[in-house]
Amino acid sequence: MFLYKIELQLPEGKQAHLIVLAASDEKAFSYVESHAQRHFLHTPELQSIAIIEKKRPEPGSGYLIEG
Repeated sequence: MFLYKIELQLPEGKQAHLIVLAASDEKAFSYVESHAQRHFLHTPELQSIAIIEKKRPEPGSGYLIEG
């Protein structure tokens, strides 16, 4: 399992970050759509999706996301 930081490019130059635990890169990408649907009232068109970081989870693992 890996902890992924995924960057989502949204319309109008906006972006969001998703942190997800997955067994592979393919699984991490497969979770993006369902998380976007749950988060947004009206799911925006995702213009691009990119894995920014990938690391093994250990106690204390995490990401700092600057706003």
